Amino acid sequence: MRQRQESLAPGDALQTDKLDRRREVLTSFLKDEARDKGFDVCRVTRPDSIPQAPERLADFLGQGYHGTMDWMAETADRRADPRVLWGDVRSVVLFGMNYGPGEDPRSSLERSDRGAISVYAQNRDYHDVIKGKLKEVATRFAARAGEDVKVFVDTAPVMEKPLAEQAGLGWQGKHTNLVSREFGSWLFLGSLFTTADLLIDEPERDHCGSCRACLDACPTDAFPAPYKIDARRCISYLTIEHRGPIDPALRPLIGNRIYGCDDCLAACPWNKFAASASEMKLKAREDLKAPPLSFLLTLDDASFRAFFSGSPVKRIGRDRFVRNCLIAAGNSGDAGLIDVCATLSKDMSPTVRGMAVWALSRLMRAGDFANFAARRQSEADTEVLAEWKLAGVA
Repeated sequence: MRQRQESLAPGDALQTDKLDRRREVLTSFLKDEARDKGFDVCRVTRPDSIPQAPERLADFLGQGYHGTMDWMAETADRRADPRVLWGDVRSVVLFGMNYGPGEDPRSSLERSDRGAISVYAQNRDYHDVIKGKLKEVATRFAARAGEDVKVFVDTAPVMEKPLAEQAGLGWQGKHTNLVSREFGSWLFLGSLFTTADLLIDEPERDHCGSCRACLDACPTDAFPAPYKIDARRCISYLTIEHRGPIDPALRPLIGNRIYGCDDCLAACPWNKFAASASEMKLKAREDLKAPPLSFLLTLDDASFRAFFSGSPVKRIGRDRFVRNCLIAAGNSGDAGLIDVCATLSKDMSPTVRGMAVWALSRLMRAGDFANFAARRQSEADTEVLAEWKLAGVA
């Protein structure tokens, strides 16, 4: 910078110094505000810092790895380049908030009569928590800088993980999620786009090396290669995004995971440096750590909404959630769940009825199931009929 200024006219050099000082002041102000609002890390990158994103996204979509998430293809242009999303953006600010669990989340997998809910969904919806804080930061920054801002927390087609890597928050591990040397796999991300010209942080490099702990931990073999994920086999996708019946071949592999899956995240060795979340709204509710399947299977729409009030679980709706719980019941080997599953075989929802048939076919003795099938009500739904056929009932 000094050599370049020496070649400038005195007035130009002074103007350059003023611009540099403005960048420093605004960037420092923004990071101080982020820290004050409870963010654990805040860094800045350029909107053109992920030139490889379009090709990688096109390959992901071309392989069909996005499953039924059609919105990813529909927003591909905006997703691959922040400047397409907002042409005036000059700086992209990434924020990270630690949501580390107080214990290894895989411990709940050993309790087959309980449901395992992903760490991120065991309390308040992080979208609401982070977006509220981001808006506070953005409001104060816009007033100070006199610049335009936009904030996003999964509310727009923003590729936050590659941007976060370029900003230096961490790197995308072989499981495709962000890994931090300080926080392991447990960082919620949010972004602020601004017309302000800010100081740019150095990107983080990949520290995975030859480790493949996350790949080997996946119950459904959802990684066709390191750094690539096939959502169609991912338990998080299957239990949250996927509607309708889940592939029968994958159901036994889901175990008691009823909303999301943390296996690849929890397996990462970098978690040894992680600490539990400090934000109270992100600490696990006791009743969501490992709730009994016997209770969850009794939830109707009203009680489902009440129990999961404020939780991201609520967004998938009661029917899809009970579908997941029935898969867990079928995998539990717990005959004590037969009665509630039999009740659900008469549910108003075809999705629930069909999965109840599958669960009962695994929980009941062959003769008892045959007797139950002989007494079943008439059924017209093709998906439910397919489940009866799968269970060996014509």
